[in-house]
Amino acid sequence: MAITFRQFEIFIAVAETTQVTKASKMLFLTQSAVSMALAELESQLGGPLFDRHGRSLLLNDRGRYLLPLAKKIIFQIKNIESLLSEEKSSVAGSLEIVASSSIGNYVLPYPVGLFMRKHPAARINMLVANTRQAVRMVAQGVMDLGFVEGAVTDDAVQRTPWFVDELRVIVAPSHPLADQEVFRVPDDLEKTVWVLREEGSGTAEIFKNRLGNHAALLNVVTRMGHTEAIKKAVEAGVGASCLSELTICRETEHGWLKSLAIEGISTRRQLSIIQHRDKLNTRLMEEFLRFCGIMSEYGLSREYLSSPRRLDELLRQAAGAAAGGSSLI
Repeated sequence: MAITFRQFEIFIAVAETTQVTKASKMLFLTQSAVSMALAELESQLGGPLFDRHGRSLLLNDRGRYLLPLAKKIIFQIKNIESLLSEEKSSVAGSLEIVASSSIGNYVLPYPVGLFMRKHPAARINMLVANTRQAVRMVAQGVMDLGFVEGAVTDDAVQRTPWFVDELRVIVAPSHPLADQEVFRVPDDLEKTVWVLREEGSGTAEIFKNRLGNHAALLNVVTRMGHTEAIKKAVEAGVGASCLSELTICRETEHGWLKSLAIEGISTRRQLSIIQHRDKLNTRLMEEFLRFCGIMSEYGLSREYLSSPRRLDELLRQAAGAAAGGSSLI
């Protein structure tokens, strides 16, 4: 019996979850079906691919050798399916993207909506996760594209710079530091307690890395998994936080939060688009990447991200300049 595409999918799922139970849930299969497929694959390949440690299945040397090859085969088959099935006359299909919290909640919603307005046959489904999770899902092939602000260290993922963001310290208007325009490092670090994102968040990791040895001065009283929760906690006077400038536009405009430029460390960070190195770009992906490129080329700034009307105007102007007057929207 020949090795099947499904056997490789099951092998990869077990390798990544280390348990038949978790792999079966991921693939919507019964545990017996997963165990049988794995046993057949090991039989066809002449020996075990995992070491059994209690309920966990850990890759042995043979399994570690097979895993990248199996992933490559899966990607190539999916590429063939995508390229042969897509319509050449129109931008159509379903694109799965994942974005880190700051980008997914505050940068992409308006552009995604405008893009689908231009291409009614296209569907873009977006999942919001932290940077570490986003990189993992792109590396696994679960997502077509990722948009992140943190570091990317997975060799299976290629990173393309998008545009530059800046971190700011935020405090409540009643906070003692609210009288300042600048937050000074390290002098002001000990003057407040901190509300930060969870471990794995690109924003939190970048802030701590930029602080270097001064990070030891951070008195973190709570961590929260969502930017909106952090902003509400800071507004309520729990403490200070450090967030992307992109995420605090409305609060600072209305005076609900005070934003401080950070002096003493570099606060600029590169936002990036990531995709699997072996993934071929379909027409839908190419068009969406071109669309995102316009945002980067024309220096998208915070006022456009807080207003769909302004963003619409910017993209119309950009499209007109690039196509001699034709409108993108």
